[in-house]
Amino acid sequence: MREISCDQIIVTVKDLFLRANYDIGDDILAGLRSGLEKEESDTGKAIIQQIISNNKIASTERIAICQDTGMAILFVKLGQEVQITGGNFNEAVNEGVRQAYVGGYLRKSVVNEPLFERKNTQDNTPAIVYVEIVPGDKICFEVTAKGFGSENMSSLAMLTPADGVEGVKKFVVDTVKKAGPNPCPPVIVGVGIGGSIDKAAQIAKKATLRKLGSPHQDDRYGLLEQEILAEINKLGIGPGGLGGRTTALAVHIEFHPAHIASLPVAVNICCHAARHAAQEI
Repeated sequence: MREISCDQIIVTVKDLFLRANYDIGDDILAGLRSGLEKEESDTGKAIIQQIISNNKIASTERIAICQDTGMAILFVKLGQEVQITGGNFNEAVNEGVRQAYVGGYLRKSVVNEPLFERKNTQDNTPAIVYVEIVPGDKICFEVTAKGFGSENMSSLAMLTPADGVEGVKKFVVDTVKKAGPNPCPPVIVGVGIGGSIDKAAQIAKKATLRKLGSPHQDDRYGLLEQEILAEINKLGIGPGGLGGRTTALAVHIEFHPAHIASLPVAVNICCHAARHAAQEI
């Protein structure tokens, strides 16, 4: 067994959420530059150029990429040969989030109860944590500070197997079309296919974290990603919703085994401020 202390977890989680909010990934910047080259709208080009400039300022001056610094969501691969010492794993994760958002002067956007009181927790906790037990003696943290302008535009459908590929394509494109300018395009579109109603939503969000420029390893799904992306970029929504060909930077699909009677499909939309980071300890 390898011991990993809660103090290590706190420091790691804190660093990841600060990094996610200050530094846009190189893959996102590359996607924006590629979109700039393809964009035909002068307004669309100007918006993408401004986004790239803003991202550079955020990184240099260590300020948030966007005023919505997101809800803390973590995908954790926990090695089965790891022993957590010095406290409780979940409490350590939330302490790391707390220190990042309070000490980093990031906006606190979580309310403790969603319907009646809606009282702000003042530290952006609790985080949403998905833990997968894997072989090994390490912990891999992959985090996203998910903004809710885009999250609110996400959708889920319980399709039937008879709907097939065309049904999936139509649902994804229609979801982006309905969202219009609201999720701050250009966007990244995560699609979860299969599993159950909850699993489809989980893997759709996980799909938004995949590096741009890395197609699905299954060529059939990789081709489907490109087909859907092309259809989305024909919608004319464009950067900032002001018209153009760069509505989405990427479509990422993940799938999970499903019941013979079902075809769940979830679409999770992520804005161009795709705040995510990963680290292994």
